[in-house]
Amino acid sequence: MNEFEKEGTREQVGGKAQKVKGRIKEAAGTLAGREDWEAEGEADQAEGHLRDKVGEAGRKIGQAADRLEDKLTGKD
Repeated sequence: MNEFEKEGTREQVGGKAQKVKGRIKEAAGTLAGREDWEAEGEADQAEGHLRDKVGEAGRKIGQAADRLEDKLTGKD
């Protein structure tokens, strides 16, 4: 696993955690009647979704780089 794949995986995990945190915060805001918490929760979920997608792209770039390296060096 190259550095792009490692970083992409870390970013994806962080994004998924951020989405869960956002869902919890949004639900707490709904229960407490706090619109600001709900909004923060929605923002956290959006940021988490973005981080997840950026991480996925990084992972795919890393995998493509590995395949290209294998082709160029005859390891395929």
